[in-house]
Amino acid sequence: MRFPGIRGFGVLAATAVAGSLLTAPVAAAATCTISDEMVSAGNYWVANGTNLDAPDWQNATFHVGNLALVRTTGQSNHKTYPWAQANSYLLPADPQRPFFPDNQAAGEAYLDLYTYFHPEIPLDSIRTRIRDEVASVQAGHRDYWNYADALNMAMPSFARMSLIDHDPSYLDAMDQLFRSSEHKLFNEFTGLWYRDARFTGSGVFWSRGNGWALAALTKVLQVLPADDPHRPEYLRVYQKMASTLALVQRRDGFWNSDLLNPWDHGGPESSGTAFFAFGIGWGVTAGILDAARFRPVVDKAWTALSTKSLQPNGLIGYVQPVGDRPATAKATDTAAYGVGAFLLAGQEVAKLQGCSAE
Repeated sequence: MRFPGIRGFGVLAATAVAGSLLTAPVAAAATCTISDEMVSAGNYWVANGTNLDAPDWQNATFHVGNLALVRTTGQSNHKTYPWAQANSYLLPADPQRPFFPDNQAAGEAYLDLYTYFHPEIPLDSIRTRIRDEVASVQAGHRDYWNYADALNMAMPSFARMSLIDHDPSYLDAMDQLFRSSEHKLFNEFTGLWYRDARFTGSGVFWSRGNGWALAALTKVLQVLPADDPHRPEYLRVYQKMASTLALVQRRDGFWNSDLLNPWDHGGPESSGTAFFAFGIGWGVTAGILDAARFRPVVDKAWTALSTKSLQPNGLIGYVQPVGDRPATAKATDTAAYGVGAFLLAGQEVAKLQGCSAE
């Protein structure tokens, strides 16, 4: 198995933004409306967001998006590196649930710092957690990723740390955890994920839950070696999801909170929509989704996000609050994960439109 240097492809991106989040902001490579929209959303959240300090999954999602903003626009708001430093690059710990996926989400943000900007930062907390979980999987415990959100919280770090440490056991354990989740939660008929086992057979497919799943597959496919034996199944599920999502996108560009029921919570919802725009947008750029079919899907989604979700002051609205099933979102509802998802979507749309600093 080949293990290409993940740090290698980060060097160019780091150079494009002066190599450090502690330096003064630099100008973007090209003037772009998308860049302005991303910066507006990021700046608003930094100035007005709540509970910004914890290394939890919500802040982790924002910071992954924030670093996508930096790499896309060339502008830094100096927040992610101090956040990571203040948390000593540690993952939250829960002795009662040592491998709870939500507590692994911060690892992705730390890995982005390490890959693109600060190769000196320690990865010990991520490495120890993954190695311990690998040992647990090898001992027969494979049910840790038992809700759709878990895929995004943990899966990308497994893939990336495997490349950094040149240890295929991480990928093997990741695949066993994924297959367990897929067997229980992925519905082959619809190409969508149930949020968790409580919803199996219900016909309820939550937008953000599926957004987490598509984002996870996107991030793993971005880094997994082309000859990795696990890759074909991830690609199959990713493409099947994308095909279904293209069919059920609403006329206004959003996806309904309840994906297959337009009469249930039928207003706009930003977080699921943004994750879908991110995942499908990357597929078009990477050439694994047909541009003629899927580019219009991404364009419609970004129009909805940038004209309806993004408020004039930079607030990203219509973000469904924390939950585990479809619900209504108001124009004033916002959250760290919704902003992070918006910034990830912007990164891919900027690439499609040729106005990314990367």
